[in-house]
Amino acid sequence: MSAEDEGQAGRPARPSAGRALLWTAASVPLPGIAHLRMRRWVPGALILGVYLAGVAALAFWMLRLGSGGSHALASVAGMAVSSRWLLTAMGVVFAVTVLWLTVVVHSWVITRPDTAPRGVRLLSGAVVVLLCTVVGVPSALALHGGYTAYETFSSVFGGPERDDLPPHDDADPWNGAERVNVLLIGSDSADNRYGVRTDTMIVASLDPETGKAVLVGLPRNLEDAQFPEGSALAELYPAPMGFDLLLNDVYQTVAEAPDELAVNPHVPDPSADTLKAVIGHNIGLAIDYYAMVDMAGFRDLIDAIGGIEVFIEEPIPYGVHGGVLEEGRQVLDGHEALWYGRSRVNSDDYGRMGRQGCLIKYVAEQVEPTTVLTSYRSLAGATQRTLTTDIPQSKVPAFIELADLVTDSGEMSTLQLSPPQVNTAAPDWEAVKALVAEAVGLEPPAPSADPSAPDSAPSASAEPVEPTDDTGEELTEWQEYTGLAEPEPADPGRQVGSDATSLDTLCP
Repeated sequence: MSAEDEGQAGRPARPSAGRALLWTAASVPLPGIAHLRMRRWVPGALILGVYLAGVAALAFWMLRLGSGGSHALASVAGMAVSSRWLLTAMGVVFAVTVLWLTVVVHSWVITRPDTAPRGVRLLSGAVVVLLCTVVGVPSALALHGGYTAYETFSSVFGGPERDDLPPHDDADPWNGAERVNVLLIGSDSADNRYGVRTDTMIVASLDPETGKAVLVGLPRNLEDAQFPEGSALAELYPAPMGFDLLLNDVYQTVAEAPDELAVNPHVPDPSADTLKAVIGHNIGLAIDYYAMVDMAGFRDLIDAIGGIEVFIEEPIPYGVHGGVLEEGRQVLDGHEALWYGRSRVNSDDYGRMGRQGCLIKYVAEQVEPTTVLTSYRSLAGATQRTLTTDIPQSKVPAFIELADLVTDSGEMSTLQLSPPQVNTAAPDWEAVKALVAEAVGLEPPAPSADPSAPDSAPSASAEPVEPTDDTGEELTEWQEYTGLAEPEPADPGRQVGSDATSLDTLCP
C-alpha cells in the first residue's frame, strides 16, 4: 500500500461510498465503531465505551425496575411528574441526541471517499440524513412527551404551597399527619342550567402509613349546611338554619360573589377552596386538598386510560335516548362510565352515589403506573381540560406513592351520609361528625356547646330497641328504613348503616 493510500497519519485508505455508508450506519447502534475502523483509537474507544456503559446502566436499571413491581413503577411515575426531574431528563436527552448525531455525521466525514460523482454524493448525503432521522425522531418524541408532561403538571398543579403548612419535606411529605384528606368533586355544568353544580362530593380519607382509604360520600341534596365561625357565609346564613339551599349549591353561591363570600378569594378557585372548608367543617375533618373534575371531562379521562371494567348485575338505563348498560362484565368507555355513575333511571341520588364509589375502586385497581406512562399524551390533554386542584407540584410524587399504597393494601371502604343513617333534609351535624370520626378511626369530637346547635345527645347515648318483623326476626336498617322485604339495597355500592363498609363487599 502506498504512502498516499495510508494517508498522512498512517490511517487506512478510505473505503468506497457504499462501504462508508455501511460503517456510518453501524455507528447508529454502535457509536464510535467507524472511528475504530479508521484507527482513531482514542475517540473511538471513548465514544463506544461511554455508550456501552450507558446501555449497561440502563439495562440494569430496567431489570431492577421490573423486579421492583408496582412500587418501582410508581416511583418512576412520581419522577415523571416532578418538574425538576423532567427538566433534567429533557436536558440529558437533548445533549445525548446532539452528541449522537454529531458522531453519526462525523463517522461519514472520516469514512467517505475523497472523490465521488455528484449523484453518489447527493445520494450518500440523503442516506446520512435518513440515519440522523432514525436517531432524531425518537429523541424528538421523548422531548415532546417531556414537555407535554411538564406543561400539564405546571398548569394543573401550578398553585402555590399552602401558607399554613410547613415547607415540603420529601422524607415526611405529610408532616406526620394521621390522615390525608382530599375532597373529590364532580362538577356539572350544562347549557340547560345556570352555573356549576357539584353533584359529586366525596372525601377520600387516606392513612399514609397503611394505605387504608375511607370514602365519605356527601349527597348533593344535603340541607342546612353550617359554615365556619367568622366566615362571610356564616354571617349571611347564620345557625341554626344555616344554608337555605342544597350542599351542591355552595360552589355556585360563592362563585357569584367570591370577593365577598370566599374563605380565601385570592386562591385560583375560591369556590372550590371554600367548599372544601365548608365540608370539612360539617363532617369534622381537616380537608387538606381538593381535586375537581368536570363530569364531561371524566369521560375523556376514562377514554384516555382505555376504559374501565365493571360488573353490572342488572341493566342500567340512562340518558334521554334510551341507552342501556347491559348486565354482565363490561368494559365501559368514557361515555358509558359517565352514565354508570350518573344515571338515576330506576334509581335515585343515593344509588348513583354508590356506583360512583365503585368507579373510584375500579379505577384505583385497574389503572397501573404503566398505563399512565404509556397514555401520557391523551391523559395530559384530558387532564388539562378537566382537572383543577390545589395540590401543589411538590406533593404529586408523594400522592402517586400513596395511591400505589392504597391499591396494594386493597382496603377501601365507604361511609355514605345518606338515608337511613343521615336525614338529608335535617342532618344532625354532631352525629355526622361522630359517624365520620368512627369511620376513619379518629377520636369523636366533643359535643357542641353552642346552644343553637341541634341536640345530638339522644341519638348518641340512647339504646334503641331493635324492631322485628312478624316472625320476630330482627329487621335490618334497610328494611326498617324502606319497609321492604329485601334485607339490603339492590344498588351496587349503596352503603347502609353507621359503620363504614368495604367496597369489596358493596361493589361486584
